[in-house]
Amino acid sequence: MFIPVHDPDQALDFYHEALGLEILNDVSSDGFRWVTVGAPGQDVGIVLFQPHGGRSQAEGDALLALVTKGSLQAAIFRSDDLDATFERLRARGAEILQEPTSQPWGVRDCAVRDPSGNLVRIAQA
Repeated sequence: MFIPVHDPDQALDFYHEALGLEILNDVSSDGFRWVTVGAPGQDVGIVLFQPHGGRSQAEGDALLALVTKGSLQAAIFRSDDLDATFERLRARGAEILQEPTSQPWGVRDCAVRDPSGNLVRIAQA
């Protein structure tokens, strides 16, 4: 899975520090950075990448415009303690879109934007 981010360090504060994902790989090349994170005990990698890395200027600009407008959804995560995860995100300044709520379809979740504007939902495990 790939999630475009403006600033890898800000993204790591969100995905690693607040959400608790492990850093699996951190690669830099030609002034760009790709950081792979993943949930402990799971074999899934999420690559946080800068839109212009490895792309033409036009492609990077187009992707960056979508990210900046908040048009891209990043992921849905699960947490054993949704309320604690939500409060960590709030304390770190995440843009809150929806506080923890019981949804009509049976899930209790919340919605935030990461520092780059990607929509992230977190559900109670």
